[in-house]
Amino acid sequence: MYKAFIADKSFEIETENEQIFVNSNPLEWDIVKIQEGYYHIIYQDKSYKARVLKVDLEKKLLLLKVNNHAFTVTLKDKMELLLEKMGIQHTSSKSINHLAAPMPGLILEINVNEGDKIKKGDALLVLEAMKMENVLKSQGEGVVKSLKVKKGESVEKNQVLIQF
Repeated sequence: MYKAFIADKSFEIETENEQIFVNSNPLEWDIVKIQEGYYHIIYQDKSYKARVLKVDLEKKLLLLKVNNHAFTVTLKDKMELLLEKMGIQHTSSKSINHLAAPMPGLILEINVNEGDKIKKGDALLVLEAMKMENVLKSQGEGVVKSLKVKKGESVEKNQVLIQF
């Protein structure tokens, strides 16, 4: 499940058996790729020319032009929506000083050691929470100063797991 944000509107997007649902309604459209980044769409008996101007996978951002009108689409996946609902906001800082548990859980794996240099996006550890394995990734760059947890240890929300 994804949530798409366009201007001041939001749309829930789900897929089931190759069918796309928007706000629980099946999306009935015909879409044809004309060439790379260019599409022709027929939706509710209307024709649209669509062009993908930019795709930023890291920021989950799309810039589209539909019938000469530009749109910015921002996506949030199921995990981001859950973390947001729990009051945990994504941080985009480049340098970090610690990693805290976003929710209570059990440490299944630790992928770094003290002294390791890490970059944004590196998998640091795996936290099992609510019967799901969550890979916690670095939100910035740094050097691991100390590991505050061990494999198999239970942790609480906001408990510091790694210091940088």
